Amino acid sequence: MTDRRRINGPIGGTIPPVFIDEDETIQKGAAKVRTRPPQAARKMYLQTGVTPSASGSAYLEIETAARGTGSGLKLSCTVHGPRALPRSTPFAPHIILSTHVKYAPFATRERRGYLRDAIERDLGTHLETALRGAIIADRWPKSGVDIIVSIIEGDQDRETSKAEGEEIWDTMNTLSGCITVASAALADAGIDCVDTVAGGVAALVTGQGEAGPSTVVDPVPSEHEKILAACCVAYLPTRDEITNLWLKGDIPASDAELYTSLVDRGISACKNANKVVVDCLGETIR
Repeated sequence: MTDRRRINGPIGGTIPPVFIDEDETIQKGAAKVRTRPPQAARKMYLQTGVTPSASGSAYLEIETAARGTGSGLKLSCTVHGPRALPRSTPFAPHIILSTHVKYAPFATRERRGYLRDAIERDLGTHLETALRGAIIADRWPKSGVDIIVSIIEGDQDRETSKAEGEEIWDTMNTLSGCITVASAALADAGIDCVDTVAGGVAALVTGQGEAGPSTVVDPVPSEHEKILAACCVAYLPTRDEITNLWLKGDIPASDAELYTSLVDRGISACKNANKVVVDCLGETIR
């Protein structure tokens, strides 16, 4: 007599699938070449209103690198509020902004935990700083709004090993996407802002052959031999203001022109992302 409550396995033997990695020697010998021009960013797809139960929502997707070995960036953002705070909360003359950034467990090469780590908390802090300069906070006294960004797929190359300092450049690309998708979700929720904030990344990379370092927009570690420094900028195009600036790398402190050119390239990347946000919101209104 068979046990109906037990899930029986197949009668015959089964062999689990085994995925063979590519030859490591081929990977090491392959040259890293950027096919895009230095000023060109990857294509971006943005859609609002993807979560009907939220006050506002947006979905952002950035294409995969040209080599085809990496994963593109996929983000989903939901906005809940503005809503009244509990009576026990002290009076606040402006809206209380709460940001939450979380990687999905399957978003990166290494499986993420269910609790937020230090990187995710830093992303939430930078995102809150970038959005606080765009929201007209005094319109909603003693109110709160929650902005939740879910990173469905991180912007990482699955073939390259986890080199020292490589993850920080992927984190900057992720932060710029979080700023852009959160700005679209805020507009979809009908929250008044002074402008649509957009994020962009610029980096100082080593040149090909004997060429010196050059500045590029939207860097991908798999397309460059080495990234020397990078900056992530949150920018308001209409007001010509920067709400958040994150710069990291090895740059001489005396070279002010290099800092300025790096930030200028980051602003140009923000302007390209802002065009996508404006076009998406225009299609929503129509």
